[in-house]
Amino acid sequence: MSNLYSYVKVDRPAPKCLATSQEIRDRGSAFVGSVYRATTPEEAKAAISHHRNVVHAGKKAYEISAWRCMMLKHNKSGLGGPDDFEVKAGYDDDGEQWAGSKVSRVMQHEGVLDAVVIVSRWFGGTLLGPARFTHIETCASEVCRAFKRLEEMEECISTLTRLDNMLASLRQELSDLTQDSELAMSGSTSAQAAPGKNDSAEGRRSRQPDYTIMQRDLDITKARRLVGARESAVKSVKSLLSKKRTALASTEAEG
Repeated sequence: MSNLYSYVKVDRPAPKCLATSQEIRDRGSAFVGSVYRATTPEEAKAAISHHRNVVHAGKKAYEISAWRCMMLKHNKSGLGGPDDFEVKAGYDDDGEQWAGSKVSRVMQHEGVLDAVVIVSRWFGGTLLGPARFTHIETCASEVCRAFKRLEEMEECISTLTRLDNMLASLRQELSDLTQDSELAMSGSTSAQAAPGKNDSAEGRRSRQPDYTIMQRDLDITKARRLVGARESAVKSVKSLLSKKRTALASTEAEG
């Protein structure tokens, strides 16, 4: 209880487990992998402590772990490009000799960064020999791949949000330009069309797509398809804008 109490008193959010592997059972032993986000070795160790003392409080397990964090080198600003950064990696066998390095190699093979992977083993009383390393690597691989899917989904959502905002802005610009073109052709003043413009822009902003379900279901295929569709839409609206500007300029020159 003292460990849990001291942890809860820390004024920061508790580490969040992002994915858990299927449980593997073999001759009484059980293996489960977990992955947490960790941008520094300190965050990795805090996640391991949380996992051991809070998530698995009262459950005697080997918490085999490894972490890989992309960090800024000492006296570097980050403006110098990739050479300003380095990977800080480490592992902890927690009594299961050589197991931590196995998890670390899996992370490296899967290209996982800014994360800590923990494989929990509950010993069933029977020595498993080399088979235990296969189980540890299987659990680690599963959560590493889940972490990569989460990263890709986050990147897709970020890209979609950026493209949605860009598309809304371009469409509003096209709408305004169309109104200006119509007014120029009819000889009216642009001020007459102004009142409706802000309402139209506000309406577009309020109709931003909701990607909550897609993100929850980790539907990467749909996310990729939507990114492609948004990129095509942006290209199409930009083309229409270019044509509209050319037509408006021609109309104004004739006037």
